Amino acid sequence: MNRDTAEPTVGSLPGELAREWVDYHHESAATSTYVYDFVWDYTEPAEGPFCTDVDGNVLMDFTSHVAAAPLGYDNPKLMERMEGFDLVDPLKMAGQDFYVTSGELDDHPFPTPTDLMHRLTDRSDHYGMDTVFLSNSGAEAVENAIKISYDHTGADYGITFRGGFHGRTLGALSLNRSKSVYRREFPEISKIHGVPFCDDRACDAQSCTCGFFTGKGSQLRKLLHPQRGAIDPDDVAYLILEPVQGEGGYRFPSDAFAEEIADLCDEHDLTLVVDEIQSGVGRTGEFWASDHYPFEPDVIASAKGLRVGATISREEVFPEQKSRLSSTWGGGDIVAALQGALTLDVIDDYDLMDNAVVRGRQFKESMRDADLDPVVDVRGKGLMLAVEFDTKERRDDVQEAAMQRGLLTLGCGHDVLRILPPMDVTEREIDLGVDLLTDAIADAA
Repeated sequence: MNRDTAEPTVGSLPGELAREWVDYHHESAATSTYVYDFVWDYTEPAEGPFCTDVDGNVLMDFTSHVAAAPLGYDNPKLMERMEGFDLVDPLKMAGQDFYVTSGELDDHPFPTPTDLMHRLTDRSDHYGMDTVFLSNSGAEAVENAIKISYDHTGADYGITFRGGFHGRTLGALSLNRSKSVYRREFPEISKIHGVPFCDDRACDAQSCTCGFFTGKGSQLRKLLHPQRGAIDPDDVAYLILEPVQGEGGYRFPSDAFAEEIADLCDEHDLTLVVDEIQSGVGRTGEFWASDHYPFEPDVIASAKGLRVGATISREEVFPEQKSRLSSTWGGGDIVAALQGALTLDVIDDYDLMDNAVVRGRQFKESMRDADLDPVVDVRGKGLMLAVEFDTKERRDDVQEAAMQRGLLTLGCGHDVLRILPPMDVTEREIDLGVDLLTDAIADAA
């Protein structure tokens, strides 16, 4: 496949072989959230946003596997650095019980889980963070983030934000305030309090439609008032916040909201946990989306683009007792840690955060210039992009019409389409994606 000239070519979606594979898959798979009957054939040509399905259709993937494939498919800069790695057995080891390396400390050919942890502390030292716990997934990273916060503070209240999504494990579900179906009829952690998330489109301290700010300050400030509030600040184990709400609709915080979070965390010495699972690893044009805002996290939960889960903080926040944290594969997934460490290197070496800023701006300007009636808003930071429609039905129709043209996108929130190109996306590919998307919008109008 020549990435410089590749374009989507679609016969039928799903094709005959895809239908067979999907049916075969669901004979044994539990019900879950499959978006498309798209079956990627990993033995066929792919590069960047382009991939080939099992029926030979060439598709343009602007989902990056929900930011879990930040370099897209078969990125040559990543593949070249992995060349020469021979498969071994086990490729996963009990990483909290044993150590793994590929040579001498100062001379080893492939980065290890230990190297990934050092890369993460290097990119988080402006927050004073020096310690990492690796796990299997984003939900585990969140679970461990709140677990160490309870342990560190000795407090028992958690504060979350409406529209937030933090995972589907049982503890993480208690923090979700997006779709009710995620946590309905499951038992929950007690003492979790939800407050509004103040969106930058319509809210500031003077004019707030979400309810966070009132005439007498913010709801959160009133909640934590030492004399009149419902919760003593000393009883708060953590605030957990997505710097950019993902599943909740790609909502970006207002300046006034971000300042208020920073002020209250400083005033009451609150432990701020930021969920950077979808927004981190350079996608917004900064390594952490939190870097755009005045609040300073005490704990970062990351995953997706890292290929593993990671909980990052300061040494004193983590428990001293060795039996308090464990994850069999998290610190011992040799290939995932290798891919994660090399992904960070590629992002740095090829200035992909700068590319994210430039190409994200190109997408937003092109979509806004198209001035399509069903589009209510086009927004984003870097390559974490969203197109909001007048109705949910329209959004769904556009998503389907785009897929039939060979462009893969994802819904979020109620009526929002999220756009997540690979971080090395080119000017030509953004133009092509915009053309496919605007055609799909016209078709669905």
